[in-house]
Amino acid sequence: MLHPSRMRSYPFSSLQIHNYKTHWFLFLQAKCETKPDSSQKSVSKSREREREREAMEGQEGSQQPQLVLAHKLFLLTQPDVPDIEKFRLREEVLDFVVADDMVGLYETLGASSSLDWDLLASMRAKIDEQLKKLDENGQDLEPRGVLSPRSHSKPHRIADAEENLGESEVREAHLAKSLFFIRIGDKEKALEQLKLTESKTVAVGQKMDLVFHTLQIGFFYMDFDLISKSIDKAKNLFEEGGDWERKNRLKVYEGLYYMSTRNFKKATSLFLDSISTFTTYELFPYDNFIFYTVLTSIISLDRVSLKQKVVDAPEILTVIGKIPHLSGFLNSLYDCQYKSFFSAFAGLTEQIKLDRYLHPHFRYYMREVRTVVYSQFLESYKSVTIEAMAKAFGVTVEFIDLELSRFIAAGKLHCKIDKVAGVLETNRPDAKNALYQATIKQGDFLLNRIQKLSRVIDL
Repeated sequence: MLHPSRMRSYPFSSLQIHNYKTHWFLFLQAKCETKPDSSQKSVSKSREREREREAMEGQEGSQQPQLVLAHKLFLLTQPDVPDIEKFRLREEVLDFVVADDMVGLYETLGASSSLDWDLLASMRAKIDEQLKKLDENGQDLEPRGVLSPRSHSKPHRIADAEENLGESEVREAHLAKSLFFIRIGDKEKALEQLKLTESKTVAVGQKMDLVFHTLQIGFFYMDFDLISKSIDKAKNLFEEGGDWERKNRLKVYEGLYYMSTRNFKKATSLFLDSISTFTTYELFPYDNFIFYTVLTSIISLDRVSLKQKVVDAPEILTVIGKIPHLSGFLNSLYDCQYKSFFSAFAGLTEQIKLDRYLHPHFRYYMREVRTVVYSQFLESYKSVTIEAMAKAFGVTVEFIDLELSRFIAAGKLHCKIDKVAGVLETNRPDAKNALYQATIKQGDFLLNRIQKLSRVIDL
């Protein structure tokens, strides 16, 4: 039985672990029934997986393999994913884990009775052998574990580099060890080795690359504290210098962090700034980036800004048609085609629910989108019948009545319902009243700050 803290180190909750491990127990048990040639199969699959990963790493624009794995692990915890799809995902995850010698994750995924102990021992032996090669003197080191598509050089052994080579080679040797720990999923050792590598690094750009590796670890484990600290560290490094390419990449990392922590306005601003300079393919493909940009923009921008920055943006227009329902979702909202909007909205819900970063905010996002579209409809009227609104959205009167009641009670919509007449009457606050309320609020805030400051001065 593994310690619970170890379970929480992986990109799913301890609550999901119970059902997840039950599925894996049955899956691994079925695997063990083919025991006579299972070792040969696992070796061949490991080699095949290594070749695929090396081919992926050799291409610009490839998503970081560990983040692909994290998404598959997330999908395995979702009840909306069909069982046949989960079976395929389990095979892919197991092949990945074995090929990359991810011992800790392999142990966490299955119950002790369902594990292949010979395979586990083989994985541990390969890790020990590779670490020995990375640390000691010698020849012909196999360049495994290098995850970054930007690095293709053959790594040196640390001891050999420190004794016989220069500072650059010493750094490369330590970086190779850092990337090896990332590949096998050892978070603590990877972070420790990245810090050691940083101590051997002089150039600001190379230090930034180490921060990007740390951020990728953070997004794999959804460790938002690590991500926040790494982003702050990157910004401090940019004060010392740094190229625009890395600065633009950081905007996408920061935008993804804000989106994952439900700060959609900041995420929107950062994503829109990065549309024409996007190179952060290690996080996700460009299609995913446009998907996130459109979704966050719809609930963050006013109508005029949405038209200028999103609806008419050439970078978005070239991609949006490839993403199911997204074009209809955006354009029907702007064109006030509310029935089409609800239809596209229903088609997008599954994509949002099965997205690893958006899933925790699914219900919140659904509410915010409905607030936007209802507010836009009501802005055109001083009063309108509930029946007319229901017809415009293609839903029943009862549904609209229930929806609006909830949003009005929550203070999201400025209108009131006349149930007797079946009419909605808008009561939007005028600009002067809104300015007055904002002034009072800011004045109270200023007085509180002055009182706190006076207490500090008195001390």
